[in-house]
Amino acid sequence: MRAAMLLITLVWTAHGAWALEPWPHEAPEQWGLAVVDVETTGLDPGHHEMVDLGAVYVSLSGAELGRFFVRIMPDHPDRAGEIARSINGFSVTRWEQLDAVSPAEAVERFLEFHAQFAADRRFVFTAYNASFDRGFLDALLRRHDSAFDQLYLYFALDLPSMAFGAGQIALRNAEVAAAYGLPPETDDPLKHTGLSGAEWNLALYRAMLQAGHGPAFLLR
Repeated sequence: MRAAMLLITLVWTAHGAWALEPWPHEAPEQWGLAVVDVETTGLDPGHHEMVDLGAVYVSLSGAELGRFFVRIMPDHPDRAGEIARSINGFSVTRWEQLDAVSPAEAVERFLEFHAQFAADRRFVFTAYNASFDRGFLDALLRRHDSAFDQLYLYFALDLPSMAFGAGQIALRNAEVAAAYGLPPETDDPLKHTGLSGAEWNLALYRAMLQAGHGPAFLLR
């Protein structure tokens, strides 16, 4: 195990990222959460694409540091499925009217946003469907000479798993929201965006902290 941890540290250093120490409980002011949500044209990050990206960067106590949102015109809009469209309201005409940018420009803007805060903090990727959002973000970054692991540690926080571990035996966001006294995230496709999702994710994280379901060192 010790050798594995040393290897992980060396790999991260080789990629130009941070060493893992000090850990969050040792220096919480040097850590933060990247609360992220994405909207896409489908479920497969190898075939479908992101159509928007929302993020709210916060301290471990949930204090906002900065927020980001961009609509993205996919390279292959014809691959957008009807279910995806019904969730996020995507259409080429609407996205043109909303000043969607190219995937390359979206990546450039997001990397600039991330760099503002990553100079003095390590960020843990945090999402409701963390594997889904991580997969699509990594696919977008890799198509434009970057990668997920150049921005974030390999750890990720999955919000329903956090709630499940705290005794809220539910996975769908409506039930998890109800357990913490929150309204469910909007299902109006004209209002549902990556940023609205990230904001809702953050509200859930803060509700967990308020309920005493967060890291012990934040609850003292």
